[in-house]
Amino acid sequence: MAEARLLDTRVPRVPEAAALVLHGGASRPGSPDVSPAQLSVLRMVPVARRLARAGRGRLAVHRLLNSARGWDTAHTPVDDVRWALDRVRERYGDLPVALVGHSLGGRAALLAGGASGVRSVVALNPWVYPDDDADLTGRRVLVVHGTEDRVASLERARSVVRTLRRRTDVELREVPGGKHAMLRHGRVFEDAAARFVVETVLP
Repeated sequence: MAEARLLDTRVPRVPEAAALVLHGGASRPGSPDVSPAQLSVLRMVPVARRLARAGRGRLAVHRLLNSARGWDTAHTPVDDVRWALDRVRERYGDLPVALVGHSLGGRAALLAGGASGVRSVVALNPWVYPDDDADLTGRRVLVVHGTEDRVASLERARSVVRTLRRRTDVELREVPGGKHAMLRHGRVFEDAAARFVVETVLP
């Protein structure tokens, strides 16, 4: 298994908060390594750039490349997110952090969102199981899901939102006509994530 990596999108001289951007991507035969050129990774580049612009020099933005594609039961993307949070803490100290993930990255963001330092979580078209749960007490959570997503179930996302609302503030925004890749309505997804992150981690 390859090692997880952090790619810098924006590194202010004195950041006030940080955002970790998490990609999706299903597993492939032979368990190939994550490539910076795979579509699920590239799809998060404009999301990260939009966050950086919205942060106006106050928000450090990094993209996480997972150690493996898909969701391995022995080592999941949640483990990679925790690794990345440790690296952010080593680099910047105890800054508030936002997690922004798409598809399986959205699931990882939700399940890792209870980690120390995480202030908010954004899950874009998250691929989840209906019984996924995490203690996100004290965090703010936004789930943005396209109504025409045929890869990640909107009904499953609604179920997870209902579960998470037992402990914390969770908002679900449905994007009419939105599909899994977030291409046709990409600006809607990206702007929602950027506004939410700025609102929740920057004073």
